[in-house]
Amino acid sequence: MSPDLDVAVVGGGIAGLTTAYELQRAGLTVRVYEELAHVGGRMHSFRHDGYTVDEGAEQIPEQGYRATWELLRRLGVPMSEVPRIGSSIGMWRDGRAHPGVAETSAVLGGAGLSPRARLDLARFLVSAGCRRHAFDGDHPELTPLGAATLREFAARYHPDLHDYLLQPVAGGFFGWDTARSTAAPMVSLLLAVGHPAGWRTYRDGMDLLARRLAEGLDVVTGSTVHEVTADGEGARVRVDDSVVTARSAVLCVPAPIAARLHPGAPQDVTAYLQACTFTPTLKVSCLLRRPLAPESSRPLYCLLTPEKEESVLAGVIVDHVKHPQRVPAGKGLLTLMAGAATIPELLQAPEQQVIDRLTGAARRYVPGLESADARYFVHRFVHGLPEATPEALRLRARFMAREVGPVEYAGDWVMLRPASEGAVRAGALAASRVLSRLRGHRAPDRPTAWEKAS
Repeated sequence: MSPDLDVAVVGGGIAGLTTAYELQRAGLTVRVYEELAHVGGRMHSFRHDGYTVDEGAEQIPEQGYRATWELLRRLGVPMSEVPRIGSSIGMWRDGRAHPGVAETSAVLGGAGLSPRARLDLARFLVSAGCRRHAFDGDHPELTPLGAATLREFAARYHPDLHDYLLQPVAGGFFGWDTARSTAAPMVSLLLAVGHPAGWRTYRDGMDLLARRLAEGLDVVTGSTVHEVTADGEGARVRVDDSVVTARSAVLCVPAPIAARLHPGAPQDVTAYLQACTFTPTLKVSCLLRRPLAPESSRPLYCLLTPEKEESVLAGVIVDHVKHPQRVPAGKGLLTLMAGAATIPELLQAPEQQVIDRLTGAARRYVPGLESADARYFVHRFVHGLPEATPEALRLRARFMAREVGPVEYAGDWVMLRPASEGAVRAGALAASRVLSRLRGHRAPDRPTAWEKAS
């Protein structure tokens, strides 16, 4: 009996949509099953009274995102839809914002670092620059940093490098605890993406890529996949009240969910899935009647608040500076990111309690917020970002060397790269693996984004 599909893709985030796009482009019949009512996953945006609100947060650097840019070109997305951010990242220290985080000028200007810490930063940048080829974001397990955590790596330098650079960046952008997450993926990513002056964003919301990918795909939203099993040469997907058969299935969901959906995976796969833990994320969007922002000598689109200075927040994103087109004229939009230590107690709390706690902390950094006439939205992701633990890093090579089977995987956790580029590259890689198994029957006539970007 013929299978219902060539490939069933579970999950409509960026990894799943990229996988499906590449496989359909190769001539296969593909269907995407997404549990939510919309595509995009953690890169979803919604519109409200003229505001475009990101549920996550995203930057698209001009370098280090080869697979993403290749995909955007093939989808016909012009550069005008991905404008430069053009403003700075600030670090809060000693009662004020210090702009210039992650910029080369931080070695001279400080960006919150003490003079001794700047020397150590310069020493590291020179050393890393001489060995840049060794920091391959596709193989973080092979960098000179080994499986050292960020805290262990930072112990080689002045304490400020941890307290006013690595910890705030890891906590603010990734939600990481520096004692649990490894340095190699983050350092590799920062070296790859370069100066923030070249960072861009999506004009019409961070879900632009997801929406463009989904336009030409067979996507079923609001469908719950309960189990995926390997069945001889194919796979069976139990979705809602029915069973769908496919020649291959690709699980494009966070690793803990993938482990639950396909419990019969080989041991090397199971071990890696269990090691790929996730940090939760919690945020509040503030839709303001007037633009408010932290005071700074230069316009900021993001203010990081180190654990040394702040116990509730990880940072404040000034969305109306980051992308002015996403707010009505004369209005403002802020995103308040909860700190890692605060998230466990608030993750399941009532929305008003979350709003009160985060806005109360943010008043220290955003003058006038206490009297702002605002509408608030709370965003929670239990599986926010892959944690990149030492155990996951140690097990990754074996997972990547596994044999191709009827059930494959994609997600930023596969690459241990907590960014959309990781999801795109994992999706393209999964598509390549599926095609290598099925191409005896139906061969692709064009290379995937993974094959072109690698």
